[in-house]
Amino acid sequence: MLGKTISHYHITSQLGEGGMGVVYEAEDTNLGRHVALKFLTLAMAGDQNLLQRFQREARAASSLNHPNICTIHGIEQFESEHFIVMELLDGESLADRIRRGPLDNDAMLTLGVQIVDALESAHSKGIVHRDLKPANIFVTSRGQAKILDFGLAKIDRQKPDASSNIPTAIADGLSTAGVAMGTIAYMSPEQARGEITDARTDLFSVGTVLYQMATGVLPFQGDTSAVVFDSILNRDPVPVNHANPLLPLELGRIIGQALEKDRDLRYQNATDLKTALKRLKRDLDSGRHSGESSAIHSTRAPQAVHEHSIAVLYFENLSGMKEDEYLRDGITEDITTELSKIKRLKIFSRAMVLNYRDKSVTAGQVGKELGASYVLVGSLRRAGARLRINAQLVDAATDFPLWSERYDREMKDVFEVQDEIASKIAAALRITLSPQEQQALAAKPTENQQAYDLYLRGRNYARRVGRQDLQFALQMYENAVALDPDFALAHAGLANVCAQHFYYFERQQHWIDRAIAATQKASANGSDAPEIKLAEAWLAFAKKRYEEVVDKMRNALEKHPDLDGGYYLLGSALFESGRYQEIVDIMEQALAHAGENYNTTIPIHNALGALGKTDALNNFTHRRIAIFEEHLKKVPEDARARVLLANSYAVHGRFDDAKREADMAMVLRPDDTMILYNIACSFCLMNNPQDAMIALHKARDAGYSNAPWARQDPDLAMLHDDPEFERLFPPPSA
Repeated sequence: MLGKTISHYHITSQLGEGGMGVVYEAEDTNLGRHVALKFLTLAMAGDQNLLQRFQREARAASSLNHPNICTIHGIEQFESEHFIVMELLDGESLADRIRRGPLDNDAMLTLGVQIVDALESAHSKGIVHRDLKPANIFVTSRGQAKILDFGLAKIDRQKPDASSNIPTAIADGLSTAGVAMGTIAYMSPEQARGEITDARTDLFSVGTVLYQMATGVLPFQGDTSAVVFDSILNRDPVPVNHANPLLPLELGRIIGQALEKDRDLRYQNATDLKTALKRLKRDLDSGRHSGESSAIHSTRAPQAVHEHSIAVLYFENLSGMKEDEYLRDGITEDITTELSKIKRLKIFSRAMVLNYRDKSVTAGQVGKELGASYVLVGSLRRAGARLRINAQLVDAATDFPLWSERYDREMKDVFEVQDEIASKIAAALRITLSPQEQQALAAKPTENQQAYDLYLRGRNYARRVGRQDLQFALQMYENAVALDPDFALAHAGLANVCAQHFYYFERQQHWIDRAIAATQKASANGSDAPEIKLAEAWLAFAKKRYEEVVDKMRNALEKHPDLDGGYYLLGSALFESGRYQEIVDIMEQALAHAGENYNTTIPIHNALGALGKTDALNNFTHRRIAIFEEHLKKVPEDARARVLLANSYAVHGRFDDAKREADMAMVLRPDDTMILYNIACSFCLMNNPQDAMIALHKARDAGYSNAPWARQDPDLAMLHDDPEFERLFPPPSA
């Protein structure tokens, strides 16, 4: 549905999915307003009984004009699609709110009065909801309750009994006595027995909801439906004041009467229950009930600090232009970084969400697979200097949005958007930011948006390591610092690239001098950003100070495990030091935080080979193949990834595939020393030492000079005793 226009509604995002349909946000192009559209699924639309129930939901809710009932604008059909047009709400479901713990007295009573007031209005028109539960009650950002989903409502075709004032909700042909309808945990005893229900059924459900709001748990529990049914029919719940001793005694009495199993002993109408709740709220506000003052006025014991886990999925690039991929990736990763500054949030690493990029998955799928409580999804579209970002925080348990926002801004405002998204998510999760966290979120890497754009481009190319890629990254970083001489991260990137260029391609002092100057500028303003530590470590690595590199990177990664390229550099330093087992020991940790930096796999692969762990190396090669293949779907022009994939294919005896990838890498980068060196490795793995030696000669002639690595590389093992290899890469003493 996303992106489609149904009738005069342009669908922009999915809001949630329930038992009868899917809810989307859409723009009403006729009236210029945003609404929610609830579609009956095509499979259900073919069921006439369900279709009538869907239509009944619209009729029932639309007949009610109440501030605490979600407004229904209409029910429509467009071609084969049946949908209800509803007001678009901003906030969260009551189920989400309860999940974070019991509500305080004021919030609970305020919402309780609003809910019962809405039911009073519905009951007065002969409408019984029959499926009242926290998931069907929305709490707006202003603290207003809204009852949703009248899909199981029964509409009384007779007038209420004047003597009892109880709408009897005679069945309308879509449901009959003898069939239990609703959500088990919130059913009344008569509902559980499949008897004809009336307004008092809703009041029992309200009692269950109030109990859960007050204590955080359900009054009737069980591992199976049968146990829950038995509890509702035959067992009394733990008294509210025992479950939460801090609650007013009067509240326990009110909830107890609402949960009476005999409906004749229950509140007989919503008006009486509403009056009782309003009276208690008034008394609490005025400090009455002196005998209960300790229970009334005591503040709730501080709740345990809850850690909310969030998986930030890569935003969708709606422009469809490959050129904007770096921007999409950069903004997504920066939002991830912003959220990680909030201590009470657990943010999943980029590597853990990378597999979901550009794939159609639900928050529920992601939450189940990763164990995430919430999933942040979004999209962006760039048009010239304008940027539109849609972001939505979705509850993984319900696939329902907790918060959503659309930003139409200038590109120069991208930092404010990232900051606002992080702050709004914290607010949606009821997290109060400390002054330090607020300051950290407000900090900008640069005031110059164009410089930031160049920095993202440079970072994207620097990951590929090839000579031309590093040169392009160098140019981007140089242009960025020219626009903003105080852009610390761009200076750090510049230093990083210069050190790598020295190490991989050209052992000339001016590269070291440039790296030193750039690291000094990066840290000149006192910044301790992990990217600066990475640049300093690369400079030490280029100077062969491997112990210093290991210390720097272990300290940096302890605080910032997602540091792009951090584990690759740590692994490389350990490998150069001959500390192979230490690489294997951190292998899983490194891969979990590698993100898109497939280079992380290189020292791991080499360490397993050097240790002679044949089985482990074979298993790891399968993982490498999957990593490279997935990467090349996105970046097919990455020659380094292709030649490393050729290497992995060769390990598994897939020589034709290996040769194909090696040839493609040669076409893409015919003079790149890194590519030539790795092609030599692939030929060795294909048992072709002659062509391997030819490729090594070409690499050496083009400037490859890392003799220590070549002499340790297990992929070149068949050449290590060859005199010609010794002449190309003599030992240090020689």
